[in-house]
Amino acid sequence: MGNEAFLAIGIFVFTYGFIIAEKIHRTIVAMIGGALMILFGIVSQHTAIEHIDFNTLGLLIGMMIIVSITAETGLFNFIAILAAKIVKGRPLALLIVFSLITAIGSSFLDNVTTVLLMVPVTFSIARQLKVTPIPFLTSEILMSNIGGTATMIGDPPNIMIGSSVKSLSFMDFISNLAPIIMVIIVVTVLLLLFIYRRQLHTTAEARARITDLDPGSEIVNRRLLIKSLLVLFLTITGFFLHQTLGIETATVALFGAFLLLLLTGENYLERALSKVEWTTIFFFVGLFVLVSGLVETGVITRFAQSVIDLTGGQLLPASFLILWMSAFASAFIDNIPFVATMIPVIQDMGNMGVRNLEPLWWSLALGACLGGNGMLIGASANLIVAGLSGKEGYPITFMKYMKIGLPVMILSIAISSAYIYLRYLL
Repeated sequence: MGNEAFLAIGIFVFTYGFIIAEKIHRTIVAMIGGALMILFGIVSQHTAIEHIDFNTLGLLIGMMIIVSITAETGLFNFIAILAAKIVKGRPLALLIVFSLITAIGSSFLDNVTTVLLMVPVTFSIARQLKVTPIPFLTSEILMSNIGGTATMIGDPPNIMIGSSVKSLSFMDFISNLAPIIMVIIVVTVLLLLFIYRRQLHTTAEARARITDLDPGSEIVNRRLLIKSLLVLFLTITGFFLHQTLGIETATVALFGAFLLLLLTGENYLERALSKVEWTTIFFFVGLFVLVSGLVETGVITRFAQSVIDLTGGQLLPASFLILWMSAFASAFIDNIPFVATMIPVIQDMGNMGVRNLEPLWWSLALGACLGGNGMLIGASANLIVAGLSGKEGYPITFMKYMKIGLPVMILSIAISSAYIYLRYLL
């Protein structure tokens, strides 16, 4: 390797170290790391821009706008309170229902948005039932990462993979990932019910308070709700048909977002754009440029060759290596930079003669998304729930979470290993 390659590795490791340390905001670190790749001449600005995946960014921005407007209708509070009434305020049944709502929500919304919508209503109902919210919050952390794995738009790693691998459609993600995710959801919920069975008991009076609630009162703007649901339906239909129509998912999401803004009027424009997580968007930009330095200097190609040498180019060991390596890496560090690094590695493995890359892509998706459950720092949603819980006087400590999160992660990756083997490698 030449001097440029070693310099690119140095900048990458330096940047990664600061991202893991979390002393400086990860977006600032990633953008400076990307800028250093250009300043030191490792990549030109033109080349760096070519490496930025605008399909990923457009999809994220479009969905953030749609969800931010839909959230203003009160729809998500309505669903949660209706669910609590249906199970008549029984805490264990409520744990199941809230887990399923979070998992399904995270399949079509981003994880952070889902937990931000679920956590306030969870505290409200837990207070009325006079039970600790910790079991519900823990399940919502776990289910946000598990549910987000099921679709192409549920979790950033899947968005990045779907955007980079043009042969994989929105439906491919559902047909390949949703079946095993359903199994993992059932196993995880049963495990949580066993763990928390003694903590979740309440009185008949408290349950009666829940049954007296009126879910309909949560809907604050019915006209906006109808418009939002119409656009959500059209957008998700567009995702299913995007390959048939010959358009990218970002086009579908952005069209849906600005169609909703057209229907709702200018009053929502600035508010919706202010709700876009621009820090996340620029974090992606910095990472794409950072990884471009490794791609352009041949570092990624050498790493791909070492993976092939280690596994003998065989799909079985390569799939398992990527699955478990992704899971444990994503438990300790943010899965977005890891996936940004691994995508070109797998692509290079294809260029080197590995014929069927599908098991590797699904291994990366399952490992990176499910691995976020392993530690409290494994995903943004985890940290947000822990922060909100601490403010309410229910701290979720690193060790307390790890005792549940790590076993759940290992179990889910073990189940995923069996699935990858039986479906693709047998």
